[in-house]
Amino acid sequence: MQVKYCCTHWGCEKDKPDIFVDKVLSAGYEGIEIFMPSTPNDFASLFIKELEDVKRINPDFIFITQQLTVPDNDTVHDYISRMEKSLYELAALQPCFINSHTGKDYYSFDDNCRVIEAALTISSKTGVRILHETHRGRFSFHASSLIPYLKKFPELELVGDFSHFCTVSESMLQDQAAIIEEIIPHVSHLHARIGHEQAPQVNNPFAPEWEHHFAHFEEWWYRIIDYKKQKGDKTFSITPEFGPAPYMPALPFTRQPVGNQWEINRKMMDFLKSKL
Repeated sequence: MQVKYCCTHWGCEKDKPDIFVDKVLSAGYEGIEIFMPSTPNDFASLFIKELEDVKRINPDFIFITQQLTVPDNDTVHDYISRMEKSLYELAALQPCFINSHTGKDYYSFDDNCRVIEAALTISSKTGVRILHETHRGRFSFHASSLIPYLKKFPELELVGDFSHFCTVSESMLQDQAAIIEEIIPHVSHLHARIGHEQAPQVNNPFAPEWEHHFAHFEEWWYRIIDYKKQKGDKTFSITPEFGPAPYMPALPFTRQPVGNQWEINRKMMDFLKSKL
């Protein structure tokens, strides 16, 4: 099975599309994962043009868009309407798939199911796969409470980011191994970021003090890859997704990040390439 690595646009918002795409290719990535900014207004069209140029040379280059409905004090009906509009707009860009931040942690099970059903319908109508990221604040915020959704919707595909599970449960999930095993078959894309009991991102995963946490995440990632291999999948995608400050811990007063986001993500890609 071929594992491909995508570059997150998160943290590179100041780069013009051509500059960003050149950086991605120079670093050796094989895809891009991006939350398409609404401003400047011409960013999306310029980015798509750059992407088309890349895909003419490499048709297998991966393009992932992210769907994030900005929080608002709206009803479930209104939330679904806003999400549907966003998903249809992103599907029109013809990504390989959409990574959706779906639902809300405080919605009832039934209301979140309505949200998921709306996303599934759009995926069916457009032919674009919609994956749902395991993330704080969404329907998928907690490992155990995610299971009923997977039972109701066995076709659900997830973007696996287990760092959020660790933070929500304030543990390294040592007592939730059986639950994680139920989730692994649904993971179709991976965010390679190391979190810990108190936050979804360590300052530098290669620092010796995080060796124990790194080992936990490695085990989960390799088990996901092994499952996909046994299933017969030909490719699998990973986005090293350490974020910028304030996701990246920062020094007080100066707000200077304590780690270099770009270099950490690149080093994570190189590390995983050497292992996988």
